[in-house]
Order: sequence, then structure tokens, then C-alpha cells
Amino acid sequence: MIPARRKALAVLAATGASVATARYMRPTVHMSDTLGKPDLELIFPKAFADWRIDARSSMVLPSPATQALLDSIYNQTLTRTYINSAGERIMLSVAYGGDQSDATRAHLPEVCYPAQGFQISQNFAGQLRLEGRTVPVRYLMSNQGNRFEPITYWLVVGDRVTVSRTDQKLAQFALGLKGLIPDGMLVRVSSIDRDMARGHQLQAVFLQELAAAFAPAARDRVFGALSSNPI
Repeated sequence: MIPARRKALAVLAATGASVATARYMRPTVHMSDTLGKPDLELIFPKAFADWRIDARSSMVLPSPATQALLDSIYNQTLTRTYINSAGERIMLSVAYGGDQSDATRAHLPEVCYPAQGFQISQNFAGQLRLEGRTVPVRYLMSNQGNRFEPITYWLVVGDRVTVSRTDQKLAQFALGLKGLIPDGMLVRVSSIDRDMARGHQLQAVFLQELAAAFAPAARDRVFGALSSNPI
């Protein structure tokens, strides 16, 4: 009886220690409180290089259910279409959420696009050189009927860029060990083009010129402070 009681007490003590450890390690500090929440309207210029906002263009709007989900995850969203002097258009979509914990983690385009009726035929990782830093990106090719839309995107979790659900979770975990709840910014550009390589190349030019127009602090927020150091 006594050994059984001792065993029960030992289990109870171990359980209590585990709970205490979990509470101690649970992130409590929101990075958005220390870094401040970005103002997407101010960060992203309305005109730069040869690009300006195309007020006549319209983007495919999400369904009411999808929009409700986005509203529950993100604090700010920005959607614009830019046009250059050659008549080429780039669609920019940015979403910012101050809490990238499990319940409010950003939803990636390869999940959101099929939910809107698109098919994803290509999905691969790559890199872009933007103002002297190497930024990981993910390339997609999507289509809905005769609408073909190459996509380039990345997600900044706290201070690091992620381009997969695994990377996203690892970044969240690494920052959580420091007691930090990361914020997140999903940046997506796309264009209407049957030629995937041509579409991605135009998007790369757009992003390079956009990066050059950013203030240095904005580059860290949009491209991640821990992307390869500028040279």
C-alpha cells in the first residue's frame, strides 16, 4: 500500500512539474507589441519606378466564408493592382497578423487558391535577390478555367522568411522558446499569364523595383530581418 502511495505521489509530482514547465515555456510576449504593427498602406508605395496603381483593374474576391476566415487571422490586408508603361499588370496582396500561434497561423496560397476553385499545377521553392539580400520564395502556377495565374509569395514569421508549413512551424517554435509570439506577414504577387516563366520573371522585376523603393526598416519587415545579410 505504501509503495503504491509513493508511486502515485511521484506521478503527481512529475505531472505538476510538467505543467509548471509548460507554463514557464509558454510564449507570452507578442512581437507585434515590441516591434509595433506595420501600416501596410504606408509601407507599400502607390507608385515607384515605372509602376503605379491601376484603379480600373479588379481582383478576384474571396468567398464570404473565406473572407470571414481571413478576417479572423489577419489584422490588416492590402490588395492592389499595379500597371507599368508597357501595360503589364501585377497584383499585390499583403496580409498581416499580429499573432502567429497555432490557432491564428497564416493560410498559404496553395491552400487558399484551391478553396477558391483554382488548380495548382506547379509548386516549387526558389530565391530572389532583393536589394542585396537573398529572400526565399515559393513559386506557384494556378489556373481557373482559362485564367492562368503565376504566383510568387513568401511569409515572414517574426524576423524570418518561411515558404512552407514546416518552416512556418519551426520559426514559430524557435521564437516560442524565447518566449515570443511572432507576428506574420504574407506577401503575394501574381499576374495573368499562360507562360509561367515569363510571369515569374515579370514578378521578379516588380519585386526588385519595389524593394529599392522601400526604406531600410520596411525591408526588414517585408523581407525578414534574418534573410541573408545585405552585402
